[in-house]
Amino acid sequence: MSGKKLIIGNWKMNGGIGHVELAKAIIEGVNGVNAKNVDVAICPPFTLLPLIGQVVAHGKVSFGAQDCHTAASGAHTGDISAAMIAEFGAKFVLVGHSERRANHNEASALIAQKARAALDAGLVPVICVGETEAERLSGDAVPIVLSQIAASLPIDCTPEQIVIAYEPVWAIGTGRVASTQDIEEMHKAIRDSLNSKFANAQIIPLLYGGSVNAANAEQILAVNNVDGALVGGASLKAPDFMDIISAAHSIVG
Repeated sequence: MSGKKLIIGNWKMNGGIGHVELAKAIIEGVNGVNAKNVDVAICPPFTLLPLIGQVVAHGKVSFGAQDCHTAASGAHTGDISAAMIAEFGAKFVLVGHSERRANHNEASALIAQKARAALDAGLVPVICVGETEAERLSGDAVPIVLSQIAASLPIDCTPEQIVIAYEPVWAIGTGRVASTQDIEEMHKAIRDSLNSKFANAQIIPLLYGGSVNAANAEQILAVNNVDGALVGGASLKAPDFMDIISAAHSIVG
């Protein structure tokens, strides 16, 4: 990556109209600090995209959605296309989050199609991967994650177009965090795998997610090949999220 850290807040299925004030607080916080080496984005629920789009237009924070459909339009009741998301000025869309893979039975081949739809709409797909606790304990974590990445990448994507987020499933929302040694091992394996596919894979941001908070952010973000964080619960509190952003800034300098 270019030396910058990327911090993305995933609000998941949390937030009503009142959370626009949270977005404003985050934007004001980022505007008020000299965090030129940190890019910040928030991914609210679909219902807030239009309002958040209006708010972020006045600050240094980007925004995105938490999922998209593979098709640009059509008879897909209840779904949202990448083009609809882009229409509000979004930059990112999360695809393949473990909660989508598990709760909606989304396979990596489908994730690749969603990522392609995002690219076609001018969005940056944040492709999420991660192993379960059973896969970690069996010693298969690295091959599992690398196979997810290989199958989730659009065939003709370029390094400039994508972000990878590694989130061990067992650490999401549990308060448990992978050790820095485990994170470094996985991120190195991911980087090496991407280097074998792309000539300039070093520019692909590799984010870590899984109970990232104000207390552990600096230690995690200092790990080799960790270019940022995908933050869940801590992104729903402006002071906590700002502490993570500040930790990222302190590391980059």
